[in-house]
Amino acid sequence: MKRQTLLFIFLLLSTLVASAYDAKIDGVYYNLDTGTKQATVTCLSTDYKQNQNAYTGSVTIPASVAYNGVTYSVTSIGRYAFMGCGKLTSVIIPNSVTSIEEAAFILCIGLKDVTIGNNVTSIGKLAISGCGSLTSVTIPNGVTAIGERAFDGCSNLKDITVPNSVTSIGGGAFNGTAWYDSQLDGM
Repeated sequence: MKRQTLLFIFLLLSTLVASAYDAKIDGVYYNLDTGTKQATVTCLSTDYKQNQNAYTGSVTIPASVAYNGVTYSVTSIGRYAFMGCGKLTSVIIPNSVTSIEEAAFILCIGLKDVTIGNNVTSIGKLAISGCGSLTSVTIPNGVTAIGERAFDGCSNLKDITVPNSVTSIGGGAFNGTAWYDSQLDGM
């Protein structure tokens, strides 16, 4: 099962092409929508090797950012935003964020702590997968959907709090976690 997961992740990463970001503000990369004045946290590059050191240590995402005299509300953590950032240890996501998109934190092997803002309603496919140092996560009230394999391969994740607001959990969302394995042992 681990080999299949790793093969899937490798194939996913190998098909990506480099992408640009609109602005780097206080060490965080963003795509900016000038029409809606919304910002999405993004990656330096979808080239896995180039992105590895884009974020290190603790990162606190602000609720809003200013760029060229315009203030943008930070509303999402975009696809692959922190992909492969092995030196990232903790992330605080503000209440302004409503979604954590596909593979946002995939393979952040050093990630120990994720604080998810209270207004997040969806956690995408593979969003926090392959984060072997993560031991606990509290999913806030208001989250209604957890995508396929969202926490897959978070081998040390043993404490998970899922609120009653969650109405959809994708297949394999918690595969390969210590929590999931303990549930199987009880069967």
